[in-house]
Amino acid sequence: MKLMTATEASRNFAAVLDAAEHGETIVITRAGRRLALVGPAPTGNGGALNDALAGHRPDDRFAEDVSGARDLLTDEPGAQWPDA
Repeated sequence: MKLMTATEASRNFAAVLDAAEHGETIVITRAGRRLALVGPAPTGNGGALNDALAGHRPDDRFAEDVSGARDLLTDEPGAQWPDA
């Protein structure tokens, strides 16, 4: 894994992409803190996930769980999650 400052990554973006294309992961830092990772993108297209989920169906409580989660949603800006 290679470390690179944000400035270096900006100035050498093509080289960063070339490294990622060849399987390398680059850690981008700013002010000494890790900011981002740039690396190879996954090659899957969702087919493996579909295959894995094909044999599994939600249990009886799944719809209740989804409904309960939706009831907690709000469009109010700055709204907080209710305490459990």
